[in-house]
Amino acid sequence: MLRGLARSVATPLVGAAMMLLAGPVLAGAVSRANAQDGAAFYKGKTVRFIVGVGVGGGFDAYARMIAPYLSQTLGATVIVENQVGAGGLVALNRVSAAPPDGLLVHIVNGTPAALGQLLDQQNVRYDLTKLEHLGIVAAYPWVWLLAKDSPIKTPEDLYKPGVRIRWGGTGPTDGPGDGAAITCEALKINCQIVMGYKGSAEIALAIERGEQDALYVSDSSAAQVDKAGQARAFLSMGLKRSQLLPNVPTVFEAIKLDADARWWLEFRNSINDLGRILVTTPGVPPERLAFLRAAVKKALTDPALIAEGEKTQRFVGFQEPDVARQLAIKALSAVTPEQRERIRKVVLHNQ
Repeated sequence: MLRGLARSVATPLVGAAMMLLAGPVLAGAVSRANAQDGAAFYKGKTVRFIVGVGVGGGFDAYARMIAPYLSQTLGATVIVENQVGAGGLVALNRVSAAPPDGLLVHIVNGTPAALGQLLDQQNVRYDLTKLEHLGIVAAYPWVWLLAKDSPIKTPEDLYKPGVRIRWGGTGPTDGPGDGAAITCEALKINCQIVMGYKGSAEIALAIERGEQDALYVSDSSAAQVDKAGQARAFLSMGLKRSQLLPNVPTVFEAIKLDADARWWLEFRNSINDLGRILVTTPGVPPERLAFLRAAVKKALTDPALIAEGEKTQRFVGFQEPDVARQLAIKALSAVTPEQRERIRKVVLHNQ
């Protein structure tokens, strides 16, 4: 009888053990099946790689560099499409409301995207925390460029009588626009910010023609503009010097900052961590989204792409989708209501 009892107890235990052993096998089979479904969906399809600013700028260059690699990992045709408007917000609104078919990939300037949402701008119809994140392409410091022949040679020159700096921007929260506004407020310097440009490349040309004096831009774009002789790098706005422009001092090194100035500049740096984010439309089917994320990761960690980026100073440093989402959540909850109102008044003063 005891032997029969032992057999009756052992049978379910063995069954449970077999189920535990089978679990990973079944999960692996499901994962492979989902990957096969994703590969079958994308094969022969056309994926639109949306850029929210004009041709020739840093984001456009990144998209055109990444597109061929993503095409290979997806097994699809990837075409770059520029949708210009409001410093990228128009494109982001469209992507957030597009059909959730996984056939749109958008490279987002995370800093102004978060800032636009943080300030409850009227034309913001997206939620950065609810988009389907595909990963961060690269995060980077920003740099202050000045015209080559600008009389401003040192930070002390900023405060000379009659000095007024004309900045170019595409929109109030476009990166160049809000960066200029925050810099001018923090340092208490005399500025004029001219909106309406299509991208950083167009602003750089305006500086070269003498129409504008300054541009606030990512260090990769700044290094390109500086190298081309269109403008010169004046100060790095990050907490650390740019690896691309190691001889350019940071604003924290070059200027004695009071507490308020430091708060402004550190706030701007806190949202810089979002960098260049890749997203797609909310609601993409899970198995399709998983395949798309895997394809993006494979493309962005391809040694050939990384080497190509290094040659052109378009550096790639992939970070996982969950990192991007958490940084967005942090950026949108980092300031008090009173601080938010201060930021709104400074950044949106032209509206």
